[in-house]
Amino acid sequence: MDWYIQWVSNNRLLSAAVQFGVLGTLGEIASLMIRREKISALGNFWQFLGKILAWALLGVIIKYGFVGMKAFVDGLIGQGLLPAAVHGTIVWAFMVSVLTNILFGPQMMFFHRLEENLIMWRWDTSGLKKAWLTLLWFWIPAHTVTFSLPPHYQIGLAALWSVALGVIMGLSAPRK
Repeated sequence: MDWYIQWVSNNRLLSAAVQFGVLGTLGEIASLMIRREKISALGNFWQFLGKILAWALLGVIIKYGFVGMKAFVDGLIGQGLLPAAVHGTIVWAFMVSVLTNILFGPQMMFFHRLEENLIMWRWDTSGLKKAWLTLLWFWIPAHTVTFSLPPHYQIGLAALWSVALGVIMGLSAPRK
């Protein structure tokens, strides 16, 4: 595990891009396979490559979002707007998760939908409300766990959560 920690520490943005490029795409494939849709739903080779790159860009955006939202919560604590006693506790992780998913999550999901639409040459926002609801029932609890870990594990776990959500969404979707 030392190699992973060193790689993530030395390549913060590249590692975020690679982890999300691989695992985000894998979550999308898992969801399609569980729903028994054809992998061709991912598009042609160039569209598939575009999706990998879109997930990679999303990983970089999420890295910046995580760093910024943790600093935001620490700033609120520093200004006395949140209790200092919570710093370093699961309550702090929960606060970061809630603020991340309420203030950052909806725009990030809309941006990802925009990427998807550009790649697939369509305009489709169906399912976006359902995606936003995942911020409440999936992402807030998941990122509470994520933010309770040391920073060098957080992006990797967030990328793994995208695979888990892909499986959950695949299992909950109507079969085709």
